[in-house]
Amino acid sequence: MNIVCLDLEGVLVPEIWIAFSKETGIEELKLTTRDEPNYNKLMKYRLDILKREGLGLSDIQKTIAQVKPLEGAKEFLDTLRKLTQVVILSDTFSEFAAPLMKQLGYPTIFCNDLVVGPDGMIEDFVLRQNDGKYKAIEAFKSMNCRTFAAGDSYNDLHMIHAADAGCLFRAPEKILTDEPDLKLATTYDEFLQNIKDFLG
Repeated sequence: MNIVCLDLEGVLVPEIWIAFSKETGIEELKLTTRDEPNYNKLMKYRLDILKREGLGLSDIQKTIAQVKPLEGAKEFLDTLRKLTQVVILSDTFSEFAAPLMKQLGYPTIFCNDLVVGPDGMIEDFVLRQNDGKYKAIEAFKSMNCRTFAAGDSYNDLHMIHAADAGCLFRAPEKILTDEPDLKLATTYDEFLQNIKDFLG
């Protein structure tokens, strides 16, 4: 059995935190996993900013409600799901992902959860497990599944290397320089062809 594992933000939808940064004018929130490899450090940095600015979950969800999938993403995903099983492995949160999953036709997603106080402020976050993308690939492989993994950020590299095959999608130059041996797709047509080559 084949399973294709995809990152969400930057691959199928825009980066949520960048969209929120633009909405609020808070430049510091533009930092993503394309810039900071340590996800725990990045999230604590973000939560400190939200606390400082008095911004809660509802403020972020208002921005997410305006976010649309990347152009061509829904069609790419629809085509791919006709060919094989697809799972989205994301470090986002279920409180962020729900409206985006509706727009994408409700694909399966493994992600994390937020701890939200009675005042609507985000107090903390709960990772499904540390290095969850990599561990999901290992779990699928333990069930004798062949895996293909793709993403665009530092937090995707471990799962891509662990998978039977994979590629980067529209990754930044710094990651391309660090990972010259990984295949790169810059369009959904190229992306789909890489996966078809894997499926055989």
